[in-house]
Amino acid sequence: MSRIAILGAGAWGTALALSLARRGGHELVLWSHSAPLSEQLNDTGENLPYLPGFTLPADILVTCDLPRAIFEADILLCVTPSQHLRGVVAHIAPLLTRNQIVLSASKGIEEHSFLRMSQVIASVASNPVAVLSGPSFAQEVAAGSPTAIVAAAHDAHLAQRIQREFTSPTLRVYTNDDVAGVELGGALKNVIALASGVVHGLNLGHNSAAALITRGIAEMTRLAVACGARRQTLAGLSGIGDLVLTCTGPLSRNRAVGIELGRGRQLPEILAGLHGKVAEGVRTTTAALGLAARYGVEMPITEQMDAILHHNKNPKEAIRDLMSRPGRDE
Repeated sequence: MSRIAILGAGAWGTALALSLARRGGHELVLWSHSAPLSEQLNDTGENLPYLPGFTLPADILVTCDLPRAIFEADILLCVTPSQHLRGVVAHIAPLLTRNQIVLSASKGIEEHSFLRMSQVIASVASNPVAVLSGPSFAQEVAAGSPTAIVAAAHDAHLAQRIQREFTSPTLRVYTNDDVAGVELGGALKNVIALASGVVHGLNLGHNSAAALITRGIAEMTRLAVACGARRQTLAGLSGIGDLVLTCTGPLSRNRAVGIELGRGRQLPEILAGLHGKVAEGVRTTTAALGLAARYGVEMPITEQMDAILHHNKNPKEAIRDLMSRPGRDE
């Protein structure tokens, strides 16, 4: 029986804990950075702020004590917001034993360093690292809706182990050794989802949405390939799959933020309304542009999204600027 510590008790961490509990065969620990949330989870069994409506099994240990959570865990499943991942892993790194696996399910690019999440982990710990990504709304995973995701690692045996540990009748896990492609697909789709939300908020119709999503995957693929990823990875679950879900699904937080931007609301007001929940695309947009500049990659949608988010550009003007770019081959 493997011991798995889920580090992060937001919606996605809680959903993965529920999925693993349904599968059975694991000893599970769910860590929350918040003592009040940990206490509330222990008292009610329900994650009221982040994933209401689902009850955690009583045999999942919930704690806000990080050293206790990771003690003797075989797999450390990191589900923190991307910008907090470094701090959490750096805190536990001195406590880790050599064979403990650090598995990232966070989707983002670190600001300033422009590192992917597996690279952030590798920069502060020397443990085996893998990533988990793909089209997966937390609420649907928690409810047991059939879902397919990807476990990626440079070591095929490690990816296969994650596949075995997480696969269940409702969660199908594929393996991939293209870690860069899987991570960048998961991170960059949030930027395009913001833009897709803007299109919806402006009531521009289905033609515009289809064009945005299609050119979005082209933009994501250009950067991923420049970073060493394989083009076909972006055509899979962690690329097009995650992009379509996040750009069209009503449960998408990034799309919801984009919709409100398209309707004319200001970003600080929109983020305040999330009540502590994170729309990863807001910070990933700037990091993606930094990474694109490093590799000399053109990302017009991301540039316009950054201008809307951080430079108060009018969304209608951003759309006009995208449509008036010089003509080119597809």
